[in-house]
Amino acid sequence: MKTVAIQAQNLALSLGGTAILKDLSLTIHQGEHLSILGPNGAGKTSLIKCLAGLYTPQSGSQTLFGKPFSSYRSRQCARLQSYVPQASGQEMTLSVEEFVELGRYPYRSPFTPLTSDDKSAIEEALEHTELTALRQRSLATLSGGEKQMVFIAAALAQKAPLLLLDEPAAFLDYRHQEQVARILKTAAEKLNYTIIAIHHDIRLATQHSNRVIALKSGKIVFDGTPEELLNPQILQSIYDVPFRLLHDSDTSLPLAFAEEMA
Repeated sequence: MKTVAIQAQNLALSLGGTAILKDLSLTIHQGEHLSILGPNGAGKTSLIKCLAGLYTPQSGSQTLFGKPFSSYRSRQCARLQSYVPQASGQEMTLSVEEFVELGRYPYRSPFTPLTSDDKSAIEEALEHTELTALRQRSLATLSGGEKQMVFIAAALAQKAPLLLLDEPAAFLDYRHQEQVARILKTAAEKLNYTIIAIHHDIRLATQHSNRVIALKSGKIVFDGTPEELLNPQILQSIYDVPFRLLHDSDTSLPLAFAEEMA
């Protein structure tokens, strides 16, 4: 039987008097690579912030690896899950390596030297995100795509089995989008991470994950495989625009295009 990483039951969340999530239930098993899709305002970021413990729903319950989320202390929780927020324009003067070291905070006391486990985790994270050559660079000198890799590297250095990401490929060029997707797929398939990531790009979500959910108006309106999602009628019901599929011999799944964008 697969281990349940997160279970949310009947979550309801309102922000500023507006209902954002409505009676939402979701079970995510260890080792799944889950993509969250949906139109703007559907509640995707609010959902992942609830799952990460950053928002407290007004009603409903949530467990993390079988225990109520509220029963964990912050460091205990940080050893089980890490969170990568949406990219921001905030400038930081830390080097790449110094920032990735911050991912080891659940295991360290302030001002204590790095242990061999810390150093090993940092090295592995830099290697997996292809940042070893940039380790001494200041974050202020990096491109948006390179910075996103650093944030993911810090999350991997945290060594938590559950990784939540809010639009990790947003605003990135095609090469960096593919790099992010490849790193997350490797983390799920080879390192046994559970990946939960919000995407706007249907192609990224379907080509690299093994399960997709779609939100609309605060509710889950689709939960299934990428193959099941790639149906013009289902996509239209989610986004309220007609879709067509393009079958390409170079990809295992068809590509979906909104008709107005084709």
